[in-house]
Amino acid sequence: MSNNGSTGASRKPSGSSSRKKSGDGVSRRALLIGGGAVAAGTAALLARDTVKRLWWQVPGVEKPRRPGELDYPGATWVAASDANWRRADRPADFTVDRVIIHVTQGSFASAVKVFQDPAHQAATHYIVGQDGRVVQMIRELDVAYQAGNRAYNERAVGIEHEGFVDRPKDLTKEMYASSARLTASICARHGIPVDREHIIGHVEVPGTDHTDPGPHWDWDRYMELVRRAAAAPTAAPSPSPSASA
Repeated sequence: MSNNGSTGASRKPSGSSSRKKSGDGVSRRALLIGGGAVAAGTAALLARDTVKRLWWQVPGVEKPRRPGELDYPGATWVAASDANWRRADRPADFTVDRVIIHVTQGSFASAVKVFQDPAHQAATHYIVGQDGRVVQMIRELDVAYQAGNRAYNERAVGIEHEGFVDRPKDLTKEMYASSARLTASICARHGIPVDREHIIGHVEVPGTDHTDPGPHWDWDRYMELVRRAAAAPTAAPSPSPSASA
């Protein structure tokens, strides 16, 4: 399960004109200017499209936020306590290049409850249930206190999974499939490579004392599911059922 790593506390000069005319009476200069205008217009459209897609990555630009807004349409929203995360401007201030896999060591409902508790001082962005439901509790823009390592908190999106590390039966096919779709979506959103260097377990975070997702987490199976989901045609997943147990 997650823990807090917040303490200790990311013109080209014009060429000479030509006096020659083309066969239809249009000067070469006019043709060049006209062609340049078309090219410039195309470039301007491309630039405008790029800015439209990337403006929110500019440092200092406050990201639009609405209560209950989701980054992953397959989730339902339940807000974590403000004490369990901090407001950020990712990826403008911190590059997001990791997904961290956790196991809750408890039920879905208990994980939701504890992430709403300000005394807990920890949370992840998402929780995935054994039935495949997904709840989002923190925006991906923001830093979740999840890994016991400030640098990893700042660079990662965290996903909890309902169950216990010593009970392989808790790791259901519905959970694996749902989590894989979520991870593929996160990777696509942030340009994260789909590999084991960038999709890691909590146990692999430097300095952590946690062991999740544990010895029964099937990484080969999970990564294959993530790769399949990443390669599948984009389709918005259906929202999860209620976050309550």
